[in-house]
Amino acid sequence: MKHLLLPILATLLLLPSATTHAGNKPDTLLTQLDRAIAERSRYTAQKEELLRDLKRQRDEQTLPGERYGINNEIINNYTSFVCDSATRYIHDNLAIAEALDNRRMHTESLLQLAFVYSLSGLFVQASDLLREIDYGELPDYQKISYCWTSIRYYENLIRYTDDPVLSANYLAKIKELRSEILGLLPEGSEIWLKEKAFQLQAEGKFAEALEILTGIYDHQPRDTHDYAMAAMSLAKIYRGLGDRERENHFLALAAISDTRLAVKENEALLTLATNLFEQGDIERSYNYISSALNDANFYNSRVKNSVIARIQPIIESNYLYRIEKQRQNLRRSTILLSIFIVLLVGALTVIGIQMRMMSRARRNLAKMNRQLSDLNRTLNEANVVKEKYIGYFMNRCALYINKLCAYRKDVNHKLRSGQIDRLYKLSSKEQEVEFDELYAEFDEAFLKLYPTFVREFNDLLKPEERYETAEGRLNTELRIFALMRLGITNVNQVAEFLRCSLQTVYNYKSKIKSKALPGVVHFEEEVRKLGQETFQEDSI
Repeated sequence: MKHLLLPILATLLLLPSATTHAGNKPDTLLTQLDRAIAERSRYTAQKEELLRDLKRQRDEQTLPGERYGINNEIINNYTSFVCDSATRYIHDNLAIAEALDNRRMHTESLLQLAFVYSLSGLFVQASDLLREIDYGELPDYQKISYCWTSIRYYENLIRYTDDPVLSANYLAKIKELRSEILGLLPEGSEIWLKEKAFQLQAEGKFAEALEILTGIYDHQPRDTHDYAMAAMSLAKIYRGLGDRERENHFLALAAISDTRLAVKENEALLTLATNLFEQGDIERSYNYISSALNDANFYNSRVKNSVIARIQPIIESNYLYRIEKQRQNLRRSTILLSIFIVLLVGALTVIGIQMRMMSRARRNLAKMNRQLSDLNRTLNEANVVKEKYIGYFMNRCALYINKLCAYRKDVNHKLRSGQIDRLYKLSSKEQEVEFDELYAEFDEAFLKLYPTFVREFNDLLKPEERYETAEGRLNTELRIFALMRLGITNVNQVAEFLRCSLQTVYNYKSKIKSKALPGVVHFEEEVRKLGQETFQEDSI
């Protein structure tokens, strides 16, 4: 049975685990990202509470300019959270700008609206807005904003169309716009350096771009949108360098920050899901793509939905295939485990039967050992009693022979001298004395062997029926049971020794048994056990 169970157990241990991820190594950052995704409802609630507070502040304002400023804070939060809501507050600001006849505010709001439209996939509307703005009339800071909005517009078009020919045209326009920005920004400033790094990246100069972006990344506070954007920029550089491990590292950092900030326009999470799928981590990839899809639906982004629609079915089909394989493995494991359990139950049943047999044998052996021990003790006790009493009565016989010889001489003397009356009196007196000495010596010898006999015998009797005897002496009733304790059960022998009739012996025994406690059923058997614990081998 043992040789049969071991191969089955080994087979079970070698089966693929249902929770094993192919190509997945323990990764602290991915674990942190998993926790952040699991808690995203809490982060979303915090963002919604922040927006409710901003809306309360906005509603309390009576001055249009103040309302416009708070609207901008609301727009900045909604731009990466819910694009439809951002659009609503941008239109509110456009109304304020028209009411105030403020050209700066109007242009700023149009650029915000074009930016949100490009994020949500409304490219025609975004293009119309950008054409509506007269770029030549803009101040430099709004020209920079215009160029940034246009760059994001073309970047989103590239992702949305996924067309190499169109992408080449859009990349050319982005290159022109970035050159324009670099000419407008103060050279050497952090924003200028960032744009310069993007330009170097587009030119394939990844090492130079990496040096600039690493310096910018190191100065960003964690869990901020700027930190997430810097990490995402580094991930793109490492992708260009072919370093997939570092790319995933910075994608995870960006995704963690975006998730904690409730950024629903989370490009890092989508890219990381695609990378993990290519590396074989199907389950985690499926979780991330599902989370990205939920974010895209929440944000209402057509661009993200189109990108996800291209990769999600592939990931999902692989995930479902993997689940089916795991189910097949589980079914196979279950069958083998069932066989193993049946064999194990059989083995345990056999072992149980054997253990019960061994237990029964041990109990029987223990019982036999106890019986043998009791028998040995009884035999030992009988041998001691026999030895002691034989020696004792041999001495008594020698003594009585000597007394008999002396008695014969005395009798002959009295017969010769004619003292018949004195001889008769002497005979009766001597007889009683001899028997009294015999009983006294019997009592003494017995009580030396069994010093607790009287006390234990009394324990078998009712309290009011117990015997009080002189020190070292027994009465006739106790002698009957003392002889029984020595193994003399023949009533004739008992009656002859005690010089009484058989009926007297029976009467004594019945009388004493009637005095026994209610719980003592087998009185004579209990008597035979008295004194076992205190038996004195060297008493005589």
